[in-house]
Amino acid sequence: MKVLCIGHSSWDITVPVDDYPTENVKYRFNEKYAAGGGPAGNAAYLLGKWGVDTVIATSIGSDDYGTKIKKEFQSVNVNTDYVETSYEKDTSFSFILVNKKNGSRTVFNVTSEHLPLKKLTYEFTPDIILTDGHDYATSQNAISKYPHAISVIDAGRPVQEVIELCKYIKYIVCSKEFAETVTGLKMDFNNPQTLVNVYTKLQNKYPNSNIVITLESHGALYQVNNQIKIMPGLKCNVVDTTGAGDTFHGAFVYGLANNFDMEKVITLANIAAGLSVQKMGSRLAIPALSDVLDYYTKKMGATQTAQTSQINTQAPTNGQ
Repeated sequence: MKVLCIGHSSWDITVPVDDYPTENVKYRFNEKYAAGGGPAGNAAYLLGKWGVDTVIATSIGSDDYGTKIKKEFQSVNVNTDYVETSYEKDTSFSFILVNKKNGSRTVFNVTSEHLPLKKLTYEFTPDIILTDGHDYATSQNAISKYPHAISVIDAGRPVQEVIELCKYIKYIVCSKEFAETVTGLKMDFNNPQTLVNVYTKLQNKYPNSNIVITLESHGALYQVNNQIKIMPGLKCNVVDTTGAGDTFHGAFVYGLANNFDMEKVITLANIAAGLSVQKMGSRLAIPALSDVLDYYTKKMGATQTAQTSQINTQAPTNGQ
């Protein structure tokens, strides 16, 4: 199986802090974690690290950060033939503050105007296309050109281009923010019916898609055999949540590439994301495939279905 990942790449510098900085104060930090980032970039890196034949289509600058990003991809055998280098714009850069007390992160992204990818033809036929929606035209072109490829979108941002692109996607793996914004409804984890309402309305909007809503520490909301379920997240010590969603999407595609059933796909993605938040840095925290499979075998195994919870409420008949 060959996977084409289309989207954003950046260089991330992560700094752990005890408290969020106050204005007009000088701080000195002696700990940092630096590596490539970006939704499609992190997913592609995971897939390469896990041994999947992967191609990344993304843009970088001609600076040191761009060079480092490209070398990182190549270190895990991700094909970089479709990485486009700009000599006018710098590589996107993110400065990330991580709260040591709870693992939450604040991201400051510095980027020039996004340059659309120019290469719209490929010397191969992808079996799976993963896009993060940052390059609408390139993503739409690839999906149209390869209608037999399995399409997946990391719908983290509820912006118009991503909302529109979802109409053509087979697997929409979206954030809670995306689901709530698109449906105009809110989820209340103390009221399971609200989760059903959001899921049902989103499914009605995209009737030809399989939908998974990531719920951060609460796990993932999905549907199997007409049953809406929650796959609980891992109970773990959270160090840094940066990139957990990217890890989930990469592992999700890995499961599809290996023809796993949806329960196993989401279980592995949940495990991968859960293991990733226990380390600092997004790409640096991507777990080894062996660690994910060992966790699956030892902790989930034959009991994986028992660890999911069906939402015992009725979906509204009017889709509201």
